[in-house]
Amino acid sequence: MKNKYQVTVLAFGLVVMMFSLVLNAQSTSKNTSVAENWKLGVALYTFSTASFPEQLAYADSASLKYVEGFVFAKAGKELQDSALFRLSPSGLQHLKKQIADKGLKMESIYIIGGKTLPDWKRDFEIAKAFGVKYVTAEPPRNLWNSVDSLAGAYGIKVALHNHWNGNSIYWHPDSVLAALKGHPNFGACPDLGHYPKSGINPVLALKKLHGKIIGIHLKDIAEYNNNKLQDVPVGTGVIDFPAVFDELKSQNYKGYIMIERDTKEKPSNLSSVKHTVNFYYKTLAIPR
Repeated sequence: MKNKYQVTVLAFGLVVMMFSLVLNAQSTSKNTSVAENWKLGVALYTFSTASFPEQLAYADSASLKYVEGFVFAKAGKELQDSALFRLSPSGLQHLKKQIADKGLKMESIYIIGGKTLPDWKRDFEIAKAFGVKYVTAEPPRNLWNSVDSLAGAYGIKVALHNHWNGNSIYWHPDSVLAALKGHPNFGACPDLGHYPKSGINPVLALKKLHGKIIGIHLKDIAEYNNNKLQDVPVGTGVIDFPAVFDELKSQNYKGYIMIERDTKEKPSNLSSVKHTVNFYYKTLAIPR
């Protein structure tokens, strides 16, 4: 009788263990599939010393599919190196064709707007010409309502981007949440490398912005509470990226992750971008 009881207990234990293994495998598989749907790319500001065509070439050589432009980039010699925001509609279409010819997708662009509504309309026209899904921006508080209305009219979302305390009104995730209230066309673009400069843990910031995130700037920094520092290659600083990725998985995030460097390495930031691409896939353990 005792042996029969022991066998029953053992069998029950094995069933529980197998059930647990199956659940863990399903959870791992689900988390992996979530990460595989993220849209990895590069913010072209990473190559800001180069012209737009050169920026595209760098992105292509890093084996990236998505790019985020910026309106003050140099358009290239064919267009007299004019800033994008000064180009004619035909000039913008010329650059749009270059993106397509490279097999790249530009579904976001950083815009600067200005102090008046016409400045913002100018940049939304550029965004429309490129056919982006959202703009990354930092509109002033007094224009929130107007910029939100413009975004609705153009059918383009606004992802609010943060710099550090003293440099941006969006430095804290609570500031972003305040701006989102009553503005249905606003979302968030957390710049992970800027949060530590203000003493903010990026993982905690992402938790606060749960469900509001459109795009992310993937960036690292060497230490907390030092806004004088420039960024360092991803994975070499203080940010816990496995924890960052786990948080995004838990949120079932499906948006864009844009690698960005502010530091200007010579001859370019291409090597550190490639390093980040390798780090990204290795850390997430997903196929390239």
